[in-house]
Amino acid sequence: MIPWEKIDTAKIPGSDEELRLMRRGKEFSIKLGTNELMNNRLSGSEAALATLAAKQIERVAKPVILIGGLGMGFTLRAALTVLGSKAKIVVAELVPAVISWARGPMAEVFGDSLDDVRVSIREMDVGEIIRAKSSAFDAILLDVDNGPEGLTRKGNDTLYSASGLKAAKTALRPGGVLAVWSSGPNPAFTKRLGGAGFDVNEVNVRATGRGGGARHVIWIARKN
Repeated sequence: MIPWEKIDTAKIPGSDEELRLMRRGKEFSIKLGTNELMNNRLSGSEAALATLAAKQIERVAKPVILIGGLGMGFTLRAALTVLGSKAKIVVAELVPAVISWARGPMAEVFGDSLDDVRVSIREMDVGEIIRAKSSAFDAILLDVDNGPEGLTRKGNDTLYSASGLKAAKTALRPGGVLAVWSSGPNPAFTKRLGGAGFDVNEVNVRATGRGGGARHVIWIARKN
C-alpha cells in the first residue's frame, strides 16, 4: 500500500482551519481536519452538480454561470463539457493555494480547463460576488462546504441562510437556477429554499456517478 504524502497546507481566510493536500500515487485528497472534502477518484456527484443545472438552462443561448469553489475542478470540467462555446463561467475560490494546486501538483487532473476562454477564475468569496450582482447569472453552483452549512469556515453559513438565498435569487436571471451540493440531506435547508420563493427539486446522486459510492444530495432550485 502506497502511503499518503502531505503535499501542502493552506489556511482558510477568515478561519483558523487549515486545508491539507494529500497524495497517494495518482490519487489526491483535500482534507479539513478529519473530513475529506474531495478526492479525485470520487467525482460523480460534483460533476452532476453542473450537468443537472445545465439541463435546466439548456435553452439559454449564452449562459453565464457562477461556480462557488474550485476544489479539484470536477464541477468546472463537467460544465465545460455540457455548455456550449458561447457560455461564460466564473469560478470563485476563496483559498489562493487551491488555485496554485490546480496549476501545480494537480495540473494533470485539471488538464487545460483553467485556460479555456470561457473560464474566469476569481480569487474571492463567492458570497461577495452574489451580493454584488443583480440578474447576472443563469445558474449559481455552490460546492464550498460539505453541505448547506459553514464547514470550511463559519462565515459560509450566510450563503445558506434566508438572507443568503434571497441574495442568490436576486443575482439570478428569470428562470435561473441555484444548485447546491451536499454530502447528505438537510430538510431545514430544503424548507428555506422554498421559503425564499424557489421551486425546489432535491436529487440523490452517487459519489462515483456510476451507481456506486455514498449517496449525495443536490438541490436544484429554480427562480420563479
